[in-house]
Amino acid sequence: MSHRVLVTGGAGYIGSHMVRHLRESGYEVCVFDNLTSGHRDAVAGNQLVVGDLRRIEDISSALAGGKFDVVMHFAANAYVGESVIDPEKYFNNNVGGTLNLLSGMRAAGVRNLVFSSTCAVYGEPAHVPIAEDHAQVPINPYGWSKLFAERMMTEYARAYDFNVVALRYFNAAGCHPSGEIGERHEPETHLIPLVLLEALRVARGGDPADTRLQVFGNDFDTPDGTCVRDYIHVCDLCKAHELAMRRLLDGQAGGFGAFNLGNGKGFTVHEVINACREITGQDIRFRAAPRRAGDPARLVGDARKACAVLGWVPAMADLHPIVRTAWNWIAGQATRVG
Repeated sequence: MSHRVLVTGGAGYIGSHMVRHLRESGYEVCVFDNLTSGHRDAVAGNQLVVGDLRRIEDISSALAGGKFDVVMHFAANAYVGESVIDPEKYFNNNVGGTLNLLSGMRAAGVRNLVFSSTCAVYGEPAHVPIAEDHAQVPINPYGWSKLFAERMMTEYARAYDFNVVALRYFNAAGCHPSGEIGERHEPETHLIPLVLLEALRVARGGDPADTRLQVFGNDFDTPDGTCVRDYIHVCDLCKAHELAMRRLLDGQAGGFGAFNLGNGKGFTVHEVINACREITGQDIRFRAAPRRAGDPARLVGDARKACAVLGWVPAMADLHPIVRTAWNWIAGQATRVG
């Protein structure tokens, strides 16, 4: 018998990849999304409920009629800079919306939840790689909103017998190898797509010297002076979510538990740009810019717990396959658009 999964935020970047992974793995899927940053075409062929977590009646109605075995919760605002400018938006959606989800789940008798969390719950790293027992002191409202959500889930697990796995991942990257779904943000803030969009501009005849790409800081205590970040392919993230869900459905995980997802090594900004040059064959240049406030030199995750407990091993741990799938999507989109 196939298990039935509700995926909130399932029309977004990571959510749409999760929906595809679940369908290909034989699960029944329903997508819940307000389509403010998600895309209807990314989940074409799947059941889609258009609704907003900030309206409890929307999510309660979806849960009541679905007979779901588990919920995967991806719906959230996720721009760090925006969260500093407009924290109310983040607390309203990420915290208030999550509370509505938990309340709706409780009323519908759904007790299994896999939560898309973030390394932003840790704040400034005291050491790297960062393990799950690292102090949690976020430095922006986005991080606090995710930490508040985790704390609510912890209390629901204690009081109402919820079973929750929170997956704290670092930099999601790459796109589905088919090139049929990918990363679409407005505005785009992630490094790999920004570099590849610059490559696309050059490929279309743009002057490399007119680059729009900026590198923030070149004097960090790293091998080449630029920030080190931990990149993980979106399909590897999806596999980890499935493994966490199976652990819940098999009754192997009770209460609240958290796992980091990352490669455990990290790459500098220059290494990312060089990998993009090699994959695209384009002369990608950049402009040096001052450091951004609050940017740590290194953000690298310790994912040994996920490997040991969930049996999770990233299949695309190197930059080149990650970049190659992202370029396949971006170049393909450009061809389709013309």
